[in-house]
Amino acid sequence: MAQKQWRKYDLNLLVTFITLMETRSVTRAAERLALGQSAMSHSLSRLRVMLDDPLFERRGHQMVPTARAIDIAPKIQALLDTLSSEVLVPPHFEPQHYDGQVRIGLTDYAELIFAPALFDSFTTHLPHAQLSLRPVDKKSCQQALEDDEVDVVIGVLPEGMENIASQHLYHEQHVCLFDPKSTGLHAPISLADFVATPHALVSTQGQLTSPIDQTLTKLGYHRHVVMGSQRFLTVRQLLKQRQLLCTVPELMARIDNFDDTDTLALSAPPIDVPGFDIHLAWRQQISAHPRTQWLIAHITETVLTRVDALKADPTCDGKE
Repeated sequence: MAQKQWRKYDLNLLVTFITLMETRSVTRAAERLALGQSAMSHSLSRLRVMLDDPLFERRGHQMVPTARAIDIAPKIQALLDTLSSEVLVPPHFEPQHYDGQVRIGLTDYAELIFAPALFDSFTTHLPHAQLSLRPVDKKSCQQALEDDEVDVVIGVLPEGMENIASQHLYHEQHVCLFDPKSTGLHAPISLADFVATPHALVSTQGQLTSPIDQTLTKLGYHRHVVMGSQRFLTVRQLLKQRQLLCTVPELMARIDNFDDTDTLALSAPPIDVPGFDIHLAWRQQISAHPRTQWLIAHITETVLTRVDALKADPTCDGKE
């Protein structure tokens, strides 16, 4: 049926029809539906026009259904039952039986830190699902959500996103990462050692300056940036056995999935380096869906458990 034809029909009248079939009385039907008797009579008149049949004929104190009413009653009841049980009631999400995709948008930072934990957790709780990790950044995450390319996003979010819901996960801070044997540095690093040591820089656009340089300039200092990369893995490998220092997010410095825990050390920076907030975001219009609610709760728990585990790692704490 064409969409425009639905304007002629009031599906609420189907409830009126079933109630009349059950009560066989305009008065009792009106009482059950909490309507006045005149309103019920008006609804019956509209029903007769909509279905092109008298539907009910008065015989004494009863409204007797016509042959057409008897014929269509089971079909209308089935339709209302389907609407009630499958459309109007929110669906129940059963993780163990879900066999679709879970699409998580991640910045490079978030994927590096959380991908293994997310995979392990989803394999346990969603054994039949497929986990799809998709690259996003601060500029592209909103569009990825709006275009339904991802279900959720983990990372740094732009301000003022419309139609996007989010929740704060944790606050990240920066540390200095270095090879103590090659640099001769030990925590805590002094400002003099900080500016005297060659720097590597991780930057999303490959630039060779950052707000750190602006802070140093205000203090009357200058550092020597000898290389920049968009990939943290590249910089991390370069730091080993080289006189290099890099200021990175703390959790990136603490990740334990590399065989360099006895090589690299970390220290708080000798100057103020602002941190940043990591959020979980999703489309506002799917907030009430049970699957979305399960994903939000489960991803939040997985991420925060991973953060706590990294920050509690004694192999890193002993080097600071």
